Amino acid sequence: MRFVPSKKPVRLKTAISSIILAFIAGVIFLGYCFIEQKLLVKTIALLLFGMVVIQILLLQYFHKNELKNRAKRKHSMVLIDDLKQKLTQANREADFSAEYLANISYELRTPLSTVLGMMDMLKKTDLDESQHVKLEIANISSKYMHQLVNMFSSNYEVNSSDIVLNEVAFNLNAELASLFKVFDYQAWEKGLTFNYQFLKSEDSKFSLIGDSLRIQQVLINLVNNAIKFTNKGEISIIIDQTIAIDDEQIVTFYVKDTGVGMPTDMVKQIFNTSKKESTVLRKEYRGGGLGLSTCHKLVKLMGGELKIETQENEGTTFYFSLQLKKTLNVKADTKAFKPLLTKKRNVLVAEDSRMNRRVLKYLLEQQGVDCTFAKNGVEAVELYKILDFDLIFMDLYMPDLDGFEATKAIKNTKKYKANETPIIAVSASDFKEDKLKVKAFGLDAFLSKPIDVYKLKDILVKYLLAEKKVS
Repeated sequence: MRFVPSKKPVRLKTAISSIILAFIAGVIFLGYCFIEQKLLVKTIALLLFGMVVIQILLLQYFHKNELKNRAKRKHSMVLIDDLKQKLTQANREADFSAEYLANISYELRTPLSTVLGMMDMLKKTDLDESQHVKLEIANISSKYMHQLVNMFSSNYEVNSSDIVLNEVAFNLNAELASLFKVFDYQAWEKGLTFNYQFLKSEDSKFSLIGDSLRIQQVLINLVNNAIKFTNKGEISIIIDQTIAIDDEQIVTFYVKDTGVGMPTDMVKQIFNTSKKESTVLRKEYRGGGLGLSTCHKLVKLMGGELKIETQENEGTTFYFSLQLKKTLNVKADTKAFKPLLTKKRNVLVAEDSRMNRRVLKYLLEQQGVDCTFAKNGVEAVELYKILDFDLIFMDLYMPDLDGFEATKAIKNTKKYKANETPIIAVSASDFKEDKLKVKAFGLDAFLSKPIDVYKLKDILVKYLLAEKKVS
């Protein structure tokens, strides 16, 4: 808040100065009249007395106003100091909120990693049809919870910092079909019909280049809101890929629902990033939704515009178009399971959670890896000194000595300076700050929990198979 001084005191000073100058001119004139005997002495004396009285009154008035202005300035400075203190406190609370969100995200991701890992293990056991159905429902629910955790943390990241798009080649249909299966069960649980379709042109033998994760983040927000604010009817998603221009594909995304909708006078407010505006909207009208300002920002960043068509008590349609480059270089992952390594490799895994150690042991041994486990950073450093490892998976947040300090200690050993064993950061805390810190401490890659099997395989290919070829 900037303090703007009032113009009134300046005008008052100017007026009083002008009057005093006029009185000085009057005194000089009366002096002339006295010398030239133009006026009677008595008249001159009365005029001078009157002028003195007026000047005294003016000076008294000026002094009184000056005292009042000083009091106002002092009060304004007190208000400014108070506002500065409140701003500082608000910034502290914002920092605390960010830290709290990071902690909550971490606490949720850690057990989710175990749950999803154990369910993946169960899928490969002998189960009857009924057990498979129950396991699939549990798996879908866990993945949905994982999506919610990612949504909240990603929304915070988008609204609190500048986002840089990570554009890579991806198979849009394969990735979104997997995503929509999670929502299918959520809609069914609420008694809603859920359907999605991909409208494609004949020429579909290509992948697209774009930020797949950000596209999914927008859709997760929109579909979550559609399910939340629809009590009966259906949720319909259409991915239109029928329009192509040379080497670029126009993809239009539609998310339709038969929910509560909203009045037309509130449509302009829903993309408002103002906390006050969005809070008022949610209080006044239940269909305000969460994350819409985030969606609006992300779609704009990707070169599109998020639009809405809605009618109260009839439903809402959100849609946006993106112009993505086509590529023939990347094919969809068939996700067929094949062990990567024919020769055993020794890997050190530093992980304080017993259940997570069990999950990692299963995932790594499936790929032909021998695992040695450390329960904390201290054990990891000691084991590294006495045993030889081809790769290290380092949990970042462990008791006694965390992953960052353990990495620093390992890097300071003569053994590491001679071999430079790759160190992979593993954590449920998937925030931008963590990834920057990982880079600053010189870890080679970041693997988030719950662990994606195919990302894990990519890391093994890069740091074990590549090394094998060199040797």
